[in-house]
Amino acid sequence: MMELYLDLLSQPCRSVFMFAKALRIPFEFKRVDLLTGQQYSEEFGKISIIRRVPVMKDGSFILTESIAILKYLAQKYSSSVADHWYPADLQQQARVNEYLSWQHLNLRSHGSKVFLLRTLFPVIMGSEAPKEKMDAAIEDLNQSLDLLEGKFLQNKPFIIGDKISVADLVAIVEIMQAVGSGLDVFENRPKLIAWRERLKKEVGEKLFDEAHEMIMQASSLPQQMQNSPELEKIKPKFRKYLI
Repeated sequence: MMELYLDLLSQPCRSVFMFAKALRIPFEFKRVDLLTGQQYSEEFGKISIIRRVPVMKDGSFILTESIAILKYLAQKYSSSVADHWYPADLQQQARVNEYLSWQHLNLRSHGSKVFLLRTLFPVIMGSEAPKEKMDAAIEDLNQSLDLLEGKFLQNKPFIIGDKISVADLVAIVEIMQAVGSGLDVFENRPKLIAWRERLKKEVGEKLFDEAHEMIMQASSLPQQMQNSPELEKIKPKFRKYLI
């Protein structure tokens, strides 16, 4: 059976998890605990030298990067995966790829930074994040959300039109990362709220909640990290991003 190496604290892992579960693609869940540094273990290093999740192992074929995994799954299971998830039509597929290309340095980058500053900065740095740094991160996130609404969603139900695609999954997990930090990202954004509710209906509310259960309990992460014997090993890697 296909193996997926995941930690659902990770946004890209959640998009792969929801896609595979929603489309009933059989897989074995292999948890890699990021907060304890399990990705740096010798065992995981044999699976992926990149030492990041998600990782897919399909027989002897190993694939990293969530976007590549999503496309692989959509194409491998094309006989049972509805076309709208990753359309065969050239222009519709290009719209999905356009969003997936844009999001890395925009919604993903900015949502991640807000989460790290609000949730992990105090543990790693020993103090609250500086106000000016936090304000700038939230401003960047809001600009990305404005673009998601104005450029990609516009007045459509989903990013590529009337049907959900992998682009929508990739978008929502990044937004929920900031929500998990306690920031009300959806405040005064009725268009995003309506889109979120349509998306939850499409994948199933139970699955959506299952995928985001850990991130919605992110307030407990500092305590978990303080109790981790691996904390000192992973602190330098977080500092590089936070400083």
